[in-house]
Amino acid sequence: MNFDFPVISADSHITEPPDCYSANIDPAWRDRAPQMVRDDQRGDMFVVEGMRPVAMGLVAAAGKAAEELSVSGVTFEELHRSGWDPAHRVADQRRDGVSAEIIYPTVGMMICNHPDADFKQACFVAYNRWIAEYCAVEPDRLLGCGQTALRSVAEGIADLERIQALGLRGVMMPGEPATLQPDGTGDYDDPMWDPFWEAAVAIGMPLSFHILTSRHSAFNCRPRGSRLNGFLGIIRGIQDIMGTLVFGGVFERHPQLRVVCVEADAGWVPHYTYRMDHAWKRHRNWMAPGVELRRLPSEYFAEHIYTTFQDDWTAFQFADRMNWRRLMWANDFPHSDSTWPWSRDVLAEHTAGMTAEMTEAILSGNVADLYGIDRTVLVGAA
Repeated sequence: MNFDFPVISADSHITEPPDCYSANIDPAWRDRAPQMVRDDQRGDMFVVEGMRPVAMGLVAAAGKAAEELSVSGVTFEELHRSGWDPAHRVADQRRDGVSAEIIYPTVGMMICNHPDADFKQACFVAYNRWIAEYCAVEPDRLLGCGQTALRSVAEGIADLERIQALGLRGVMMPGEPATLQPDGTGDYDDPMWDPFWEAAVAIGMPLSFHILTSRHSAFNCRPRGSRLNGFLGIIRGIQDIMGTLVFGGVFERHPQLRVVCVEADAGWVPHYTYRMDHAWKRHRNWMAPGVELRRLPSEYFAEHIYTTFQDDWTAFQFADRMNWRRLMWANDFPHSDSTWPWSRDVLAEHTAGMTAEMTEAILSGNVADLYGIDRTVLVGAA
């Protein structure tokens, strides 16, 4: 199916090449830089000091049959070249009917969980240098998000400015700021972060919270029963972040702030926001004493939080039960959950019965408005 507007993926990824970090990291950290190693049994893996190795098997498994998916046993040469070589990216976009992509890291996503904030920041600065060069090859179609460890409010604001100066279009936030303390102080709802939110609004840099970037996510714990329970738990971790922002009054204090909840699907939003309102009305006096919100939690969610999703039929079916101006479709290329190269077929099925206005907004207009994308230059790009 072809659309008469440019389809834009709100969440796609790269595959960091072996020298992504070692070639771009500050020399003081070079000996500790994440690096790719080859294991005869497990294939290629990124070794990150202080963390489990990141196997390459699912990193670029887009287009593979379910029976072929494997965490390990895959070499870098077997991965989609466009994941690390921008000269090949446009061809893969066209194959999928996509005209542009908001691009996130892969190994860098895992590094968000690293306990050493200094190491994490060094890696993120290196990644930002690499992704800026990658996106510069096709700046209208490759729209990268930078990373920051948020070691302090002042450094976080400086990172926003540096990331924007590199030509990147957004900032991928770690699941927890480095300032988070065991007693909960220093989290994103702490007023200490108010200057950061103000700066993000003033600079105009969309802030994104991606799945798998929080140490408190259920995915990072041993699941009860089947390992598939851990996969389902991915969503819970990012819901906690959204709840922290809503119930913590962050949007109350910063009415112009908008954030993106990335790759956690969206079909759950109507029920989740209903439960937010129920909890607030019934239990706020003993569970959230002292917190003042002038609107219902669901209203803050609807106005301030964008959600991205790929193969989520329920998101389309219940779009009219949400603020569909905050829904953004994505193909998640080249990861294993990607709809590439079948996105046209998936979208033809999932958008059937939707109005033309809603379809264009969810597949194109909403992400273009948020990131300031000039869609006129993308006409005919796919």
